[in-house]
Amino acid sequence: MSPDRTATDVSHASPGPRLLRPAAERAGRPLVVGHRGNSSVAPQNTLAAFEAACRAGADAIELDVRLTADRRTVVLHDDVVDVTTDGTGRVDALTLAEVRALDAGSSFSRAFVGQRVPTFEEVARFAAQRPGLELLVELKGVWSVEDVPLVTRHVDAAGLADRTVVQSFWPPTVAALRDAAGHLARALLLVLRPDSLDELVAVCADLGVVACNPDVALLAHEPGLVEAVRGAGLRVHCWTANTTDEWEDLLGRGVDAIMTDRPDRLAGWLDARLGRSPERAADPLAPGAAVHAVPSFDG
Repeated sequence: MSPDRTATDVSHASPGPRLLRPAAERAGRPLVVGHRGNSSVAPQNTLAAFEAACRAGADAIELDVRLTADRRTVVLHDDVVDVTTDGTGRVDALTLAEVRALDAGSSFSRAFVGQRVPTFEEVARFAAQRPGLELLVELKGVWSVEDVPLVTRHVDAAGLADRTVVQSFWPPTVAALRDAAGHLARALLLVLRPDSLDELVAVCADLGVVACNPDVALLAHEPGLVEAVRGAGLRVHCWTANTTDEWEDLLGRGVDAIMTDRPDRLAGWLDARLGRSPERAADPLAPGAAVHAVPSFDG
C-alpha cells in the first residue's frame, strides 16, 4: 500500500484537481473531459484540438504521452506516427526533431495544415496559461521509475500538480508513477473486465490511485463497477462516450467525469439537462467569452 494515498482517502484530498471531487459536490454534474482535446473538430492531440476543447467549455483535456528515440516526451496516441501525421515509423524509433518535422493536421483537414505534434512541455505551458483547465495525462505503455520524471517534471515546472491526474492502463506504470511522483494524483484505466470487483478495488488500493477510469462499453458487462469503485472512495472518469444515450446512462450511474470526443456537445447537453454550472458561468473560456488565439508551433 502506498503511503501517499490509499483507495479510501480521496474525499479528504484537498487541495487538488477538481477531477478528485465527487459529482455530488456539483449537484450530480460530471466534469467534461475533451478526449485528445476536441478531437471531432480538430486533429487529435494537437494544440488546436486542446484550444478547441477550452473554447467548448471542457473542464479538462485528456492526452497521451510517448517517448521518442532521444527520450523526449511527445503527445501522440498511437505507437506509430502513420495514423495522424504525414510520416511513417514508430515513435520510439524517431528523434524529437523527426517527429516535429511531421504535419499532424493535414490528414484531418486542409484547414489544419502545419499543425505539429506537440511536446508535453508545450502542452503543460498551454494549460498553465489557462487557469481552471485540468489535465488527464495518459502514459502509453510501460514506463519505469527512471522514465516517469521525464513527464512529471514538466507538470511540476508549469505549476500544474494541483490540476493534473496521471494515468495508465498498465499497473507497473501506475506503480512507477506512485514511486517516482507520489505527490501527483493517479488513476488506473480499465478496458478489460476484472476477475472480480473486490480484486479491482484491491489493485487500486495497492497502487494508491484516486480514480478508476473504465471504458464506457465495459459498464454493460460489469454494471456494479461504478458503485463498487465509488464505494471504495475513488472517482470514476468514464471514456469515451459520444452519444446522448451514453451520457444519460452515465449521469444515472453517478460518474464523476465523462471523456468525450465532443466536449462542445456534452457541455451544452449538461447545461440543458442540469442547468449551467457556476464554474461555466464564470469561466472566461466558456462559449461566447474572449478566448486565446490558437497557438502554432512549427519548430
